[in-house]
Amino acid sequence: MPFPAMIFSAGFGTRMGHRTKNIPKPLVQVAGKPLIDYAIETLREADVPRIVANTHYRFQQLEKHLERRDIIISREEPDILETGGGLKAALPKIAADVVITHNADIIWFGPNPIKALLSAWHPDLMDALLLCVPLKRALGRTINGDFTIRSDNTVERGGSNVYTGAQIIKTNEIELETEPVFSLNKVWNRLADNGRLHAKSYEGIWCDVGHEKGINLAESRLRKIDV
Repeated sequence: MPFPAMIFSAGFGTRMGHRTKNIPKPLVQVAGKPLIDYAIETLREADVPRIVANTHYRFQQLEKHLERRDIIISREEPDILETGGGLKAALPKIAADVVITHNADIIWFGPNPIKALLSAWHPDLMDALLLCVPLKRALGRTINGDFTIRSDNTVERGGSNVYTGAQIIKTNEIELETEPVFSLNKVWNRLADNGRLHAKSYEGIWCDVGHEKGINLAESRLRKIDV
C-alpha cells in the first residue's frame, strides 16, 4: 500500500504577483481548476491512503476548500516553517515512517509520478528518493538544473536534472532536525553526504506553475496547443 502524503501549500506565492494578492497560491486557477486539485488527483490516482496539507497564507480560504476534499490540515501559525519545518510539524498527523511529499504548484504530463516513485523506492538503499526531470522536459523552468544523477542513482548538487517537487522520504530523517524552521535542503545535504539520497528520472513532462509564464505554458498544453 502506498504511503501517506504531504502537500506543501503554505507559501505566499510571491512569484505569481497579482494572482495571489487575495487568494492563496494553491487556489489559483489553471484551466479552470485550482492548482492544488491537480496535486490531490495525482496522489489519489496512486491510491495514497491519507493526504495532509500545510496552510499559512490566507489559510481560511484554503482550509475551506480542502475540508470538502477530505484533506487533513496542518496549519502553521504564527510563522511559516519552510519545507522541512512544515513537514516536521505535520508528522503527528502523517503518522507513518515514510511519507510522500508533493508541491502544490506543479502539473504533470505523462505517467503518474507517484507510481513512478513508488516503483523505484528501495528503503534498504535510500532514505529519500527525489523525482527529477531533465531540463529539456521541464516546462517553465527558467534557471539551471538542481542535481546530477550518478549511475547508481545517488545524486550530487548541480547538473541538468530539475527536482520536480515530489519525493519519498523517511520521517525519522526529518525528526533528527532540532530547529522548528528549516529547509528540506538541509536534510538532503546530510543524506547526500552519506550516499542515502537517490533520484528517479521522470519519463514525462513536468511544468512549474508557480509563476505566470508556467501557468500559461500549462494551460496551453492542457488545451493541446503547441507551446
